[in-house]
Amino acid sequence: MQAGYKQFCPVAMAAEVLCTRWTVVLLRELIAGSTRFNDLRRGVPRMSPALLSQRLKELEAAGIINRVESQSERGIHEYHLSEAGKDLRSVIETIGIWGQRWVDSDLTLDNLDPSLLMWDMRRNLNTTPMPQHRSVVEFLYTDLPSAQKNWWLIVEPTGDVDLCSVNPGFDVDLYVTTTLRPMTSIWMGLSTVKSEQTDKNLTLEGDTALATKMQVWLGLSPFASELKRA
Repeated sequence: MQAGYKQFCPVAMAAEVLCTRWTVVLLRELIAGSTRFNDLRRGVPRMSPALLSQRLKELEAAGIINRVESQSERGIHEYHLSEAGKDLRSVIETIGIWGQRWVDSDLTLDNLDPSLLMWDMRRNLNTTPMPQHRSVVEFLYTDLPSAQKNWWLIVEPTGDVDLCSVNPGFDVDLYVTTTLRPMTSIWMGLSTVKSEQTDKNLTLEGDTALATKMQVWLGLSPFASELKRA
């Protein structure tokens, strides 16, 4: 177990709870709305299941989350933020804003992860400009190995959005061909769909209306509007 700072200062005491490895990133996922173990794993794909389970127990012991039985699916447990956990929203948002403003863009784009990128895009996708029928967008990352190359976003007219890494068998409305770095750059707000098309880093084929509105419906990082200062 990590030794404490043994200081009465509230900053030191909070750091003992929040500054263990992966804890702040896990809190980001909880604050973003993930409540089930498997969904949390998708948001922190490089965190081992054993460590995730340990951190959840620690957050529960600290009174930051509550472990409850799902109301919609018997036998499944969910993790919900307590009042103390909800009070951390502004803390996590401020850390994200600082990172967007001051961490060097090249360093940011050295840490690429297709699973996390697509999961965040699914979660933040703006369904308002999407057609009133099922829309399927296939992303093809030409620089990735075959197991990670293809991803499908499925948007239902109800507003539900699903993410598949295996072909769902639906007709595809829009094909997005690119590599991981420019797509991550767009999501981070460091570039745009149009600029990456101009630089021939991204091509769109299929439904013209979907292609034209991609910058609008694409799920960008909640910090994308923050201007870089680094």
